[in-house]
Amino acid sequence: MNKNRSSWFYPEFLISWMILFFLITGLAPVQADPGDEAAISEPYDLLIINGRLLDGTGNPWYYADIGIRDGVIAWVGRADGQSAAEVINAEGLYISPGFIDVHSHAGSGLISESLSSARPLLAQGVTTVIINQDGGGANDIAEQREQLLEFGLGVNVAQLMPHGTIRREVMGMDNRVPTNDELRQMKQMVEVGMQQGAFGLSSGLFYTPGAWAETEEIIELAKVAARFDGIYTSHIRDESDYSVGLIESVEEVIRISREAELPGVVTHIKALGTGVWGFSAPVINRIERARNGGVEVFADQYPYPASHTNLTAVLIPPWAREGGRDAMLERLEEPEKLVQIKQEMEANMERRGGAHRLQIASYPADENLEGKLLDVIATHFGMNATDAALELIKEHSPGVVSFNMLEEDVNRFMKQSWTMTSSDGGLTEPDAGVVHPRNYGSFPRKIAKYVRDEGVIDLPFAIRSMTSLSATVFRLHNRGLVREGMAADLTIFDLETLQDKATYQEPHQLSEGMVHVLVNGQFSIKNGEFTPALHGRVLRLNGE
Repeated sequence: MNKNRSSWFYPEFLISWMILFFLITGLAPVQADPGDEAAISEPYDLLIINGRLLDGTGNPWYYADIGIRDGVIAWVGRADGQSAAEVINAEGLYISPGFIDVHSHAGSGLISESLSSARPLLAQGVTTVIINQDGGGANDIAEQREQLLEFGLGVNVAQLMPHGTIRREVMGMDNRVPTNDELRQMKQMVEVGMQQGAFGLSSGLFYTPGAWAETEEIIELAKVAARFDGIYTSHIRDESDYSVGLIESVEEVIRISREAELPGVVTHIKALGTGVWGFSAPVINRIERARNGGVEVFADQYPYPASHTNLTAVLIPPWAREGGRDAMLERLEEPEKLVQIKQEMEANMERRGGAHRLQIASYPADENLEGKLLDVIATHFGMNATDAALELIKEHSPGVVSFNMLEEDVNRFMKQSWTMTSSDGGLTEPDAGVVHPRNYGSFPRKIAKYVRDEGVIDLPFAIRSMTSLSATVFRLHNRGLVREGMAADLTIFDLETLQDKATYQEPHQLSEGMVHVLVNGQFSIKNGEFTPALHGRVLRLNGE
């Protein structure tokens, strides 16, 4: 021992001074709160153990147990010794937040008794959908909420305010700039919708009447949504080279986002048609440049090289659709206008790659034509493809699947950190046409094809694009992550067996591989089987 060291530094004196210090200051070493200990020991409603957790952040999977109580994630960690009313052993399975479909047309199906269970969505692991897309859908948010809740909901639903519906109610199908009073009415409608819980504004500037709105009109309405911390999402004016072109249309979303000061989403992003194949690179460059400049712009994408819309919008030029369907049919009876319409239809068909790339999806006037390509139908009719298309459109505008994208563009868009996953699909009766397979398979397809089989992206990246990124962009503050305090929307799946089964010829097939799906802490799929109860809710911006 060093004899020169002061006795004040001997261990026994140091301990005495520490005790005196705590007594004087009132401080004491931290001890567990008996209340916290009681909360930890309180049984969970459900405990999920031994699973490989993909928490939604993009981090690699790790082993963690999850305790759920009252529909909320109450514990994430190693739950050794903790008890629960029910325990699920997820050994060998992956656990992730419930998938969020940020571009869904399921709204009309969810209000029907036969489809409100949303089983095609749950089979994909989807637990939340965002509806009223492309500027269409209900603009009375409160009334639509009541309709959605009438028969119960299999999934959670978030609503947008649809620009096209609003414009049509105020201005009809007029191709003109709104008056000051009309613009005021439209802004008021957006404000009421946002007050009622809408998450933002959607537009479909490719469709009528949205196509007749100038950018300034959209900016003014988006500014209203921005006041409520909402977002703006758009089916852009031109995904091809129909009119202003793909690049300028993406720039329009960027401008609206910048000037209205809210997040902008280029929805179902694509380079559609032979004239813009390969344009994914300059589009990505524009978005990256905007983001580097401080503009909050994103995109979403469905993982297919084919799109789906109606044949009228695909082929008939916008000027010929002005005034609605009756006005369009009158123009088709005028010889001079018909010549011009046919010329533009032929050009539009060529943009889509020709009649052999257009498959009739739904046609109530003659269901025998569903699933057939337009060139085959034209041969059957004994006429050219343009005249055959006109015959169909005059009777009843068909839904059409258009094989118009390049896989290289699909892959390139998918790899971007700002690209969310969507379906652009709806809910249909299982015998209703030869619909796009994205209605049934988008989310499993992205994982099975682009992650597991082809390695275009990795699994944590894919899961992030379906969960936390989507929740962040759309302000779903208590979803999209597996974290304590978050809503217990969970998907538990087998990576080896996960598979989309829907095809372009036989689309009405549920995806496989979802072992358990929980919506708000309750089983919607358990051990691979649907449960009868419906646990979804209609969500509101900044609150349930």
